[in-house]
Amino acid sequence: MKYVIAIEPGTDDQAFGVAVPDLPGCFSAGDTVEAAIDNAREAIEAWAEAVLDDGGEIPAQRSIDALRNDPEYDGWIWAIIEAPTERLQGPSERVNISLPKRVLVKIDEYATAHGETRSAFLAKAALDKIAAG
Repeated sequence: MKYVIAIEPGTDDQAFGVAVPDLPGCFSAGDTVEAAIDNAREAIEAWAEAVLDDGGEIPAQRSIDALRNDPEYDGWIWAIIEAPTERLQGPSERVNISLPKRVLVKIDEYATAHGETRSAFLAKAALDKIAAG
């Protein structure tokens, strides 16, 4: 799954910090940007495993556009990283659904524009709808 991360620029005396805004309390750091991003992947996996073990769910991810105006992250660098949290939720199951072609085209365009797969988009949309009641 892809996650939006916010990277706090480091200095000679301070490591690069990384926060995952959609995963409350999920953060990491590293002496270089590359190390901070690698450590963020590990932090995301550990966070997801702990939440799922406690019976919780991994929240839907927002886009960078939805997050970048948050004053808490003013001056931070935005990135998207892949963290294989799907394996923690059990194996994927292939299903057969029928959609009008125009709907499928819109889904694919949106998913591609937001760095997602069709399946990830549909799963996220379904979970968002369920959470909204």
